[in-house]
Amino acid sequence: MTFEVTGEAYDRFMGRYSRPLAHSLTDWLDVRMGERALDVGCGPGAWTERLVERLGAERVSAIDPSGPFVEACRARFPGVDVRQGRAEALPYADDHFDVAGACLVVHFMADPVAGIAEMARVTRPGCWVGATVWDLAGRREPMATLWNTLDDVDPGHPGEGTLPGGAQGQLVEFMVAAGLQDVEGTEIAVTVTHPTFEEWWEPYLHAVGPVGEVIAALDDDGRTRLRDECLHRLGPGPFDLTAVAFAVRGRA
Repeated sequence: MTFEVTGEAYDRFMGRYSRPLAHSLTDWLDVRMGERALDVGCGPGAWTERLVERLGAERVSAIDPSGPFVEACRARFPGVDVRQGRAEALPYADDHFDVAGACLVVHFMADPVAGIAEMARVTRPGCWVGATVWDLAGRREPMATLWNTLDDVDPGHPGEGTLPGGAQGQLVEFMVAAGLQDVEGTEIAVTVTHPTFEEWWEPYLHAVGPVGEVIAALDDDGRTRLRDECLHRLGPGPFDLTAVAFAVRGRA
């Protein structure tokens, strides 16, 4: 899965959920002033923003494989060291950071255990390495309404439930396999108020992420039926949607 879309498109698609999740991740990893932090799979900068607020730009590094996301993150946070690269081959020295995290990234890593092991390598011994992934298998992700409606309108799509890390216990297993110590997990719930149905619906029309690609592949009739059924289920707005993520941390 690649994200060769603009940072703005992704931010409209997922940022409304990832920003409050990133706030909770910062607290979960006990990020403190004076530390040096790494945001792995930074995207356009949802967690980067929280780290900059707490630590200052000069103490934050970020990396992402998507060129457009790297450009977007650099533009938003000019003092942050933002690089293009993969989690499985981080271009940093051993024991360089005081905390490293991956917010909504592990399920898109080519090798999640290797990616987490790299995060541990570049983090000082005894410091936190953490990650979050939506509960994809339990259909508690922000896109759940769309996947559930697609089951009825255009059956045959598997959804995202089999992506790595998106089921109960998987992130813990990855952390342990990567050699981290004192591994523990929790759940983080995020509730977002959508003022109108159109505000919720429109960001899904730009082929962002697996569900966006599925919607883009529908013909006009299929897309209209999907929209109408989602409107029936959600109403015209305002309405609240709650998504739940697994959060796990371990010590390098």
